[in-house]
Amino acid sequence: MTWEEMRPLLEQGTIDTLYMVLWSTVVTVIGGLPLGILLVLTDKGGLLQNRPVNKVIGAVVNIGRSLPFIILLVALIPFTTLVVGTFIGPSAMIVPLSIGAIPFFARLVETAIREVDHGLVEAVQSMGGSIPTIVWKVLLPQALPSLVAALTTTVITLISYSALAGAVGGEGLGSKVITYGYQRFETEFMLITVVLLIVIVTIVQLIGDGAVRLLARRGRTAS
Repeated sequence: MTWEEMRPLLEQGTIDTLYMVLWSTVVTVIGGLPLGILLVLTDKGGLLQNRPVNKVIGAVVNIGRSLPFIILLVALIPFTTLVVGTFIGPSAMIVPLSIGAIPFFARLVETAIREVDHGLVEAVQSMGGSIPTIVWKVLLPQALPSLVAALTTTVITLISYSALAGAVGGEGLGSKVITYGYQRFETEFMLITVVLLIVIVTIVQLIGDGAVRLLARRGRTAS
């Protein structure tokens, strides 16, 4: 396979991968951030202490995290078809990618929120601050560097998930590797695709690390 033949395949695969990862990240943040916050608020000693609710949320998150993504991908085919109308293509893959990543991100959010100094929360409470105020003015701003680091890790995980999605018609670079690199024995194409995925992951990690350092530096300056 010549470079002229590989180039459009790599370009389309990259576009499809970035499309899946971008929208899956958006849905993951929308679903995972509230879950992570609730895990902290409803836990013992939390602002909304409710052990039964905490146990249910924790169980759902643990089940979601324990399932291998390839199994979850196949198991969700009927649900994906119901939501999108098909289980093939980049848009369809957003459903399982998001469902697979939400529990993962929720646990990272929980860890980040727990790192916030409880004394700050108590200070705002003593001044009559409501729970929404504490969440938006204390917990999230103070945990922001850790949350950005968690988001970076989640995006990288979604990139690896998207490659697996190629096994069941998810398109993207993973699909191109299976179709051309594996089934047609195009070793050069496979190696180039692997390098391209490494480059994408490296760029995401560098951006995430830079954002974390910037936020941490601003936090130290503000304090």
